[in-house]
Amino acid sequence: MTAGRFCSILLPNTMGTTVVFANQKGGVGKTTTAANLGAYLAEAGQRVLLVDFDPQGNLSSAVGVKTDGIGSYEVLTGGANARDVVRATSVENLFVIPSSINLTGATVELVHEEKREQYLKRALAGVKPDYDYLFIDCPPSLGILTLNGLVAADQVLIPLQCEYFAMEGLTQLLQSIKKVQAGYNPELAILGILFTMYDSRTRLAQDVVQEVVGYFGKKVFRTIIPRNVRLSEAPSHGVPVNQYDADCIGAQSYRKLAEEVMSRG
Repeated sequence: MTAGRFCSILLPNTMGTTVVFANQKGGVGKTTTAANLGAYLAEAGQRVLLVDFDPQGNLSSAVGVKTDGIGSYEVLTGGANARDVVRATSVENLFVIPSSINLTGATVELVHEEKREQYLKRALAGVKPDYDYLFIDCPPSLGILTLNGLVAADQVLIPLQCEYFAMEGLTQLLQSIKKVQAGYNPELAILGILFTMYDSRTRLAQDVVQEVVGYFGKKVFRTIIPRNVRLSEAPSHGVPVNQYDADCIGAQSYRKLAEEVMSRG
Protein backbone atom coordinates (compact mmCIF):
# COMPACT_ATOMS: atom_id res chain seq x y z
CA MET A 1 0.00 0.00 0.00
CA THR A 2 1.29 3.45 -0.87
CA ALA A 3 0.91 6.58 1.20
CA GLY A 4 -1.17 8.07 -1.61
CA ARG A 5 -4.08 5.82 -0.74
CA PHE A 6 -4.38 7.67 2.54
CA CYS A 7 -3.97 11.21 1.22
CA SER A 8 -6.60 13.91 1.68
CA ILE A 9 -6.63 17.66 2.11
CA LEU A 10 -6.64 19.06 5.64
CA LEU A 11 -9.08 21.97 5.71
CA PRO A 12 -9.39 24.66 8.37
CA ASN A 13 -11.51 23.79 11.41
CA THR A 14 -14.24 26.38 10.86
CA MET A 15 -17.15 24.53 12.46
CA GLY A 16 -17.99 21.50 14.46
CA THR A 17 -16.68 19.93 17.64
CA THR A 18 -15.19 16.48 17.25
CA VAL A 19 -15.65 14.24 20.27
CA VAL A 20 -14.04 10.82 20.58
CA PHE A 21 -15.64 8.21 22.84
CA ALA A 22 -12.77 6.25 24.31
CA ASN A 23 -12.24 3.49 26.81
CA GLN A 24 -9.96 0.50 26.29
CA LYS A 25 -12.38 -1.67 28.24
CA GLY A 26 -15.31 -3.11 26.34
CA GLY A 27 -18.90 -3.15 27.52
CA VAL A 28 -18.88 0.22 29.29
CA GLY A 29 -21.62 1.88 27.25
CA LYS A 30 -19.37 3.71 24.82
CA THR A 31 -21.36 2.94 21.67
CA THR A 32 -24.68 3.30 23.49
CA THR A 33 -23.63 6.75 24.65
CA ALA A 34 -22.45 7.88 21.22
CA ALA A 35 -25.72 6.82 19.60
CA ASN A 36 -28.12 8.16 22.21
CA LEU A 37 -26.29 11.38 23.06
CA GLY A 38 -26.05 12.04 19.34
CA ALA A 39 -29.76 11.39 18.92
CA TYR A 40 -30.76 13.82 21.65
CA LEU A 41 -28.41 16.52 20.40
CA ALA A 42 -29.94 16.05 16.95
CA GLU A 43 -33.40 16.25 18.47
CA ALA A 44 -32.32 19.60 19.97
CA GLY A 45 -31.50 20.91 16.50
CA GLN A 46 -27.79 20.14 16.37
CA ARG A 47 -26.39 18.52 13.23
CA VAL A 48 -24.54 15.41 14.38
CA LEU A 49 -22.32 13.03 12.44
CA LEU A 50 -21.59 9.66 14.02
CA VAL A 51 -18.33 8.14 12.81
CA ASP A 52 -18.31 4.40 13.37
CA PHE A 53 -14.61 3.66 13.76
CA ASP A 54 -14.96 0.18 15.23
CA PRO A 55 -14.74 -2.82 12.88
CA GLN A 56 -17.64 -4.43 14.77
CA GLY A 57 -19.96 -1.77 13.33
CA ASN A 58 -22.19 -1.63 16.40
CA LEU A 59 -22.77 2.11 16.20
CA SER A 60 -24.02 1.77 12.63
CA SER A 61 -26.50 -0.95 13.53
CA ALA A 62 -27.60 0.94 16.65
CA VAL A 63 -29.00 3.67 14.39
CA GLY A 64 -30.36 1.26 11.79
CA VAL A 65 -27.70 1.67 9.11
CA LYS A 66 -26.08 -1.32 7.46
CA THR A 67 -22.88 -0.82 5.53
CA ASP A 68 -23.03 -1.53 1.81
CA GLY A 69 -19.32 -2.21 1.72
CA ILE A 70 -18.28 1.44 1.71
CA GLY A 71 -17.65 3.15 5.01
CA SER A 72 -15.04 4.44 7.40
CA TYR A 73 -12.31 2.13 6.09
CA GLU A 74 -12.71 3.42 2.55
CA VAL A 75 -12.76 7.01 3.81
CA LEU A 76 -9.62 6.39 5.83
CA THR A 77 -7.71 4.80 2.96
CA GLY A 78 -8.72 7.38 0.38
CA GLY A 79 -11.02 5.02 -1.50
CA ALA A 80 -14.03 7.24 -0.87
CA ASN A 81 -14.79 10.83 0.06
CA ALA A 82 -16.30 11.20 3.53
CA ARG A 83 -19.20 13.31 2.28
CA ASP A 84 -20.18 10.60 -0.20
CA VAL A 85 -20.27 7.93 2.50
CA VAL A 86 -22.49 9.78 5.02
CA ARG A 87 -25.84 8.08 5.54
CA ALA A 88 -29.00 9.53 7.05
CA THR A 89 -30.68 7.85 10.02
CA SER A 90 -34.28 7.77 11.19
CA VAL A 91 -33.52 10.75 13.46
CA GLU A 92 -33.60 14.14 11.80
CA ASN A 93 -30.19 15.88 11.90
CA LEU A 94 -28.42 12.62 12.83
CA PHE A 95 -26.09 11.07 10.26
CA VAL A 96 -23.52 8.27 10.27
CA ILE A 97 -20.43 7.11 8.46
CA PRO A 98 -20.88 3.35 8.84
CA SER A 99 -18.20 0.78 9.53
CA SER A 100 -17.55 -2.80 8.55
CA ILE A 101 -15.10 -5.60 9.24
CA ASN A 102 -12.93 -4.10 6.47
CA LEU A 103 -11.67 -1.59 9.03
CA THR A 104 -9.74 -4.38 10.72
CA GLY A 105 -7.27 -4.20 7.84
CA ALA A 106 -6.35 -0.64 8.67
CA THR A 107 -4.70 -1.73 11.91
CA VAL A 108 -2.14 -3.58 9.82
CA GLU A 109 -1.98 -1.28 6.81
CA LEU A 110 -1.29 1.85 8.85
CA VAL A 111 1.67 0.42 10.75
CA HIS A 112 4.34 1.49 8.27
CA GLU A 113 2.69 4.69 7.04
CA GLU A 114 4.15 8.10 7.82
CA LYS A 115 2.08 10.13 10.29
CA ARG A 116 -0.26 7.16 10.58
CA GLU A 117 -2.00 8.82 13.53
CA GLN A 118 -3.22 11.69 11.31
CA TYR A 119 -5.27 9.82 8.70
CA LEU A 120 -8.69 9.99 10.32
CA LYS A 121 -8.28 13.70 11.04
CA ARG A 122 -7.45 14.31 7.39
CA ALA A 123 -10.26 12.09 6.17
CA LEU A 124 -12.90 13.98 8.21
CA ALA A 125 -11.60 17.48 7.54
CA GLY A 126 -13.81 18.01 4.52
CA VAL A 127 -17.07 17.23 6.37
CA LYS A 128 -16.27 18.79 9.74
CA PRO A 129 -17.68 22.22 8.76
CA ASP A 130 -21.03 20.58 7.91
CA TYR A 131 -21.85 19.54 11.47
CA ASP A 132 -22.13 20.90 14.98
CA TYR A 133 -20.78 17.67 16.46
CA LEU A 134 -18.79 14.76 15.08
CA PHE A 135 -18.78 11.71 17.37
CA ILE A 136 -16.07 9.10 16.83
CA ASP A 137 -16.75 5.68 18.34
CA CYS A 138 -13.47 3.78 18.69
CA PRO A 139 -12.85 0.09 19.41
CA PRO A 140 -12.21 -1.01 23.00
CA SER A 141 -8.42 -0.83 22.80
CA LEU A 142 -5.60 1.70 22.82
CA GLY A 143 -4.35 0.70 19.37
CA ILE A 144 -3.84 2.61 16.12
CA LEU A 145 -7.56 3.19 15.48
CA THR A 146 -8.13 4.74 18.90
CA LEU A 147 -4.95 6.80 18.46
CA ASN A 148 -6.37 8.17 15.21
CA GLY A 149 -9.59 8.99 17.03
CA LEU A 150 -7.76 10.88 19.77
CA VAL A 151 -5.69 12.83 17.26
CA ALA A 152 -8.76 13.72 15.18
CA ALA A 153 -10.77 14.91 18.19
CA ASP A 154 -11.12 18.21 19.98
CA GLN A 155 -12.46 16.52 23.10
CA VAL A 156 -12.66 13.11 24.77
CA LEU A 157 -15.74 11.70 26.45
CA ILE A 158 -14.89 8.81 28.77
CA PRO A 159 -17.72 6.41 29.66
CA LEU A 160 -16.91 4.73 32.97
CA GLN A 161 -18.71 1.73 34.34
CA CYS A 162 -19.17 1.74 38.10
CA GLU A 163 -17.12 -1.34 38.92
CA TYR A 164 -14.01 -2.46 40.79
CA PHE A 165 -11.47 -2.05 37.97
CA ALA A 166 -12.83 1.29 36.75
CA MET A 167 -10.14 3.45 38.31
CA GLU A 168 -7.33 1.24 37.04
CA GLY A 169 -8.58 1.44 33.46
CA LEU A 170 -9.23 5.16 33.76
CA THR A 171 -5.66 5.79 34.92
CA GLN A 172 -4.28 3.92 31.91
CA LEU A 173 -6.52 5.82 29.51
CA LEU A 174 -5.59 9.19 30.99
CA GLN A 175 -1.91 8.34 30.58
CA SER A 176 -2.55 7.61 26.90
CA ILE A 177 -4.43 10.90 26.51
CA LYS A 178 -1.48 12.79 28.05
CA LYS A 179 0.89 11.14 25.57
CA VAL A 180 -1.37 12.16 22.68
CA GLN A 181 -1.52 15.72 24.02
CA ALA A 182 2.26 15.84 24.34
CA GLY A 183 3.11 14.33 20.98
CA TYR A 184 0.24 14.68 18.52
CA ASN A 185 -2.71 16.80 19.61
CA PRO A 186 -1.92 19.47 22.24
CA GLU A 187 -5.43 20.94 21.94
CA LEU A 188 -7.14 17.72 23.00
CA ALA A 189 -9.30 18.25 26.09
CA ILE A 190 -11.46 16.03 28.28
CA LEU A 191 -15.11 16.87 27.73
CA GLY A 192 -16.10 14.78 30.69
CA ILE A 193 -16.20 11.45 32.48
CA LEU A 194 -19.60 9.75 32.32
CA PHE A 195 -20.76 7.10 34.75
CA THR A 196 -22.70 4.35 32.98
CA MET A 197 -24.60 1.24 34.05
CA TYR A 198 -25.03 2.69 37.51
CA ASP A 199 -26.85 0.58 40.08
CA SER A 200 -27.67 2.67 43.14
CA ARG A 201 -28.42 -0.49 45.14
CA THR A 202 -24.76 -1.50 45.30
CA ARG A 203 -22.26 0.03 47.69
CA LEU A 204 -19.48 -0.53 45.15
CA ALA A 205 -21.14 1.72 42.56
CA GLN A 206 -21.58 4.47 45.14
CA ASP A 207 -17.94 4.15 46.22
CA VAL A 208 -16.64 4.37 42.65
CA VAL A 209 -18.70 7.51 41.99
CA GLN A 210 -17.52 9.11 45.22
CA GLU A 211 -13.87 8.35 44.51
CA VAL A 212 -13.90 9.57 40.90
CA VAL A 213 -15.86 12.74 41.68
CA GLY A 214 -13.57 13.44 44.61
CA TYR A 215 -10.52 13.30 42.36
CA PHE A 216 -11.80 14.78 39.07
CA GLY A 217 -14.45 17.19 40.34
CA LYS A 218 -16.18 19.12 37.57
CA LYS A 219 -14.69 16.89 34.87
CA VAL A 220 -17.33 14.35 35.87
CA PHE A 221 -20.77 14.82 34.31
CA ARG A 222 -23.56 15.41 36.82
CA THR A 223 -25.76 13.10 34.76
CA ILE A 224 -25.36 9.42 35.57
CA ILE A 225 -26.63 6.73 33.19
CA PRO A 226 -28.37 3.93 35.10
CA ARG A 227 -28.69 0.29 34.17
CA ASN A 228 -31.81 0.13 32.05
CA VAL A 229 -33.29 -2.75 30.05
CA ARG A 230 -34.84 -0.43 27.46
CA LEU A 231 -31.43 1.06 26.67
CA SER A 232 -30.13 -2.45 26.01
CA GLU A 233 -33.10 -3.34 23.81
CA ALA A 234 -33.08 -0.28 21.55
CA PRO A 235 -30.06 -1.26 19.36
CA SER A 236 -31.73 -4.54 18.37
CA HIS A 237 -34.52 -2.44 16.86
CA GLY A 238 -32.08 -0.22 14.95
CA VAL A 239 -33.13 3.03 16.63
CA PRO A 240 -31.79 5.21 19.45
CA VAL A 241 -33.68 5.11 22.72
CA ASN A 242 -35.49 8.40 22.01
CA GLN A 243 -37.38 6.56 19.26
CA TYR A 244 -37.72 3.28 21.12
CA ASP A 245 -38.95 4.37 24.53
CA ALA A 246 -38.55 8.08 25.19
CA ASP A 247 -40.14 7.79 28.62
CA CYS A 248 -37.79 5.22 30.13
CA ILE A 249 -35.23 6.30 32.71
CA GLY A 250 -32.37 5.61 30.31
CA ALA A 251 -33.85 7.96 27.71
CA GLN A 252 -34.44 10.67 30.30
CA SER A 253 -30.81 10.36 31.42
CA TYR A 254 -29.41 10.78 27.92
CA ARG A 255 -31.69 13.76 27.35
CA LYS A 256 -30.21 15.38 30.46
CA LEU A 257 -26.70 14.49 29.30
CA ALA A 258 -27.33 16.23 25.97
CA GLU A 259 -28.40 19.36 27.81
CA GLU A 260 -25.29 19.16 29.95
CA VAL A 261 -23.01 18.71 26.94
CA MET A 262 -24.52 21.72 25.20
CA SER A 263 -24.12 23.80 28.36
CA ARG A 264 -20.42 22.96 28.40
CA GLY A 265 -20.11 24.48 24.95
